[in-house]
Amino acid sequence: MTFPTSDPRILARREGGLGTITLNRPEAINAVDTEMIAAIRGVLDAWLTDPDVQVVLFDGAGERGFSSGGDVRRLHSTFTTGDLSHADRFFRTEYTMNAIIDEYPKPVVVFADGVTMGGGIGIAGHSHIRIVTETSKLAMPETRLGFTPDAGGSWLLGRAPGRVGEFLALTSWVMGPADAIFAGFADHFVPRERLPSLREALTTRADPSTPTELVLLFDETPDPGPIESAREWIDDAFAADTVPEIIERLTRMADAGVAEGQDVSPATALAALAERSPVGLTLTLAATRSSRALPGLRAALSQEYGLVSWFMATQPDMAEGIRAQLVDKDRAPRWRPASLDEVAADTVGEAFAFEPTRPLFP
Repeated sequence: MTFPTSDPRILARREGGLGTITLNRPEAINAVDTEMIAAIRGVLDAWLTDPDVQVVLFDGAGERGFSSGGDVRRLHSTFTTGDLSHADRFFRTEYTMNAIIDEYPKPVVVFADGVTMGGGIGIAGHSHIRIVTETSKLAMPETRLGFTPDAGGSWLLGRAPGRVGEFLALTSWVMGPADAIFAGFADHFVPRERLPSLREALTTRADPSTPTELVLLFDETPDPGPIESAREWIDDAFAADTVPEIIERLTRMADAGVAEGQDVSPATALAALAERSPVGLTLTLAATRSSRALPGLRAALSQEYGLVSWFMATQPDMAEGIRAQLVDKDRAPRWRPASLDEVAADTVGEAFAFEPTRPLFP
């Protein structure tokens, strides 16, 4: 049974006790915009009191991925004109939807197959049963775009083992399925070819009847990923107090040949950091660590909303990063300031003290 939505790019249907929400924008790897997020919210609200829907499943159309994230490319023009109302509406709609998924009283399952990044993790990462496959590629890419992890990403990063959260946040590193589970961004590994069978089991609800028990019938244990294998030096390097000190530790490790030749190494981490926004790096480190002391996802989302509002209102790097990566695609952002040495000492305090025009949650 199909369920009408306010946007044709969000498909909803019920089979048995399973309600499925499909992100249907495969040409953009299912990037979500304000209208799509509002449509998701509408379906979730309707199914909240529908006794026929017992489990909710998120998936994505096409072969490339669940969702590449929020469609921030569409926001670029709002930054350049100075009218931030549309961008503000996008982030408010997205973040409140993230909280609703996290707090949803019915089990929420997600097939985070293929590319799942940024706003895609805002949906997948806060679902209750998070499934990855051999094709899964998960990341919070915001430092590439000149700002800081959002959509509840800071909450997940702050709870990753050791200093893996700092590593992932600052470098925007892409995780495979094993590392996504290790870092706390996913729960189960199921081969892609078995997803249709898992969907059928969730639909028929055969014994064992709970969604988690059903998923365990299909779950396999992947070999450790490269980030888990690099945990020792990651914890050492990314425990430093500041980004410049992290870079100093990584430089010493790279000079000593630590993990030389490995995909995940001090040398490759240094190369990633060298391309990122200095202000974005500074705020990202602070936000990841601050989130560890917050009481829950709503508090983290409120903190992120204040930071993204500060970036939009006062900083050029967010618009520049989106331009370089997604609009002109020259991959040559001109950050301001251009180096970590030039970041003002009061930047973190100013950003965290910034007050949006209205709070995210009442």
